[in-house]
Amino acid sequence: MNSQTPSSRFSIDQVLAWRMRRQFLDGPGGSSAEAVVGRLCGVQAQVASAAETAVAVRREPPAGGETGTALDRRTLVKVWAMRGTLHLLTAGDVADFLSLLAAARTWEKGSWQRTFATTGQITAIAAAVGEILPGRVLTREQLAGEILERTGDASLTGPLSSGWGAVLKPLAWQGLLCHGPGDRNRATFTSPATWIEGWTGLPEPDEAAMRVIPAYLGAFGPATMESFDQWLIRGASRKASLRKWFGDLSRSGVLTGVTVDGVAAYARTVDLDDIATAEPAPRVRLLPAFDQFVLGPGTRDEHVVAPHRRPLISKAAGWISPVVVAGGRVAGVWEQTDSGVTVTLFGEAGRVPEEDLTAEAGRIAAISGGRPDLVVRTV
Repeated sequence: MNSQTPSSRFSIDQVLAWRMRRQFLDGPGGSSAEAVVGRLCGVQAQVASAAETAVAVRREPPAGGETGTALDRRTLVKVWAMRGTLHLLTAGDVADFLSLLAAARTWEKGSWQRTFATTGQITAIAAAVGEILPGRVLTREQLAGEILERTGDASLTGPLSSGWGAVLKPLAWQGLLCHGPGDRNRATFTSPATWIEGWTGLPEPDEAAMRVIPAYLGAFGPATMESFDQWLIRGASRKASLRKWFGDLSRSGVLTGVTVDGVAAYARTVDLDDIATAEPAPRVRLLPAFDQFVLGPGTRDEHVVAPHRRPLISKAAGWISPVVVAGGRVAGVWEQTDSGVTVTLFGEAGRVPEEDLTAEAGRIAAISGGRPDLVVRTV
């Protein structure tokens, strides 16, 4: 990292307050669904209602339905992206993120090939999809059938039919496949070249990293190189590439080496003054399942999620619970039922004003159409 200045030594409270503001959680809301998704470097979207809520709670006033509208006008793209999970990304950003995911070549690892498909099979599937999808929209069953016909490899029947889409994700990362419009709640697939106006393919990873890394740090920084890599692809990036990217950005002055409570990290140079002057973030927010506030730094970030509470946040089958955020930290969890919103606060979080929780329950009800009645308990 490059040399530090006195203004590059921060407390975690300053950092969390700054992140709240940058993520449209304390202050003016995002101007559009695209603005929110872009600022957050994507919104996880396995559960469509959670993605919709993640955007809606960051808008003023909160309003549902905006992600669906943006998908219809193709300014947002649904695609397998970070950590192999389904995301909404802006049409202008998606190629950069996919480029870095493809650069890791995770499908070439021996363990991946033994579990899912060989490199040769993925190459054959990619060649088939490159011929099949442009100009078309196909269901999973239709796409699998045409791939099997072209490859003549019957052993791919099971992997291609899997709802997890493991053998299709490398194709998404290589810019060959994205989700198309919904078909009676069935997933459809098309080519990014068909879906995105002006699509020119994936940039070189070295070029894409110069945009993706600052974008990540602009929402979730200051952060370490390792935190970025865990968020991107569970730590699977090539370490020499990571060091080069962060080094190039530091030497050019885009990034600055900082410390957060004595721990070395990186921040965008342009953000240093704002972090240094960030005021405490007292606002209480209810955020949906799979929210980027938690996923950006990761559930193992002890400043955001207390280690002994992690099992309540990161659950079986990759489920990330809806969370209560107070003071920039996870202070509890919540759920919506037919009778309203039930909040479970963590005892160590201290006092969380019930009037704030009531207001947030009202926001959630306005988005979902549910009841705003609030029940609060503490564990």
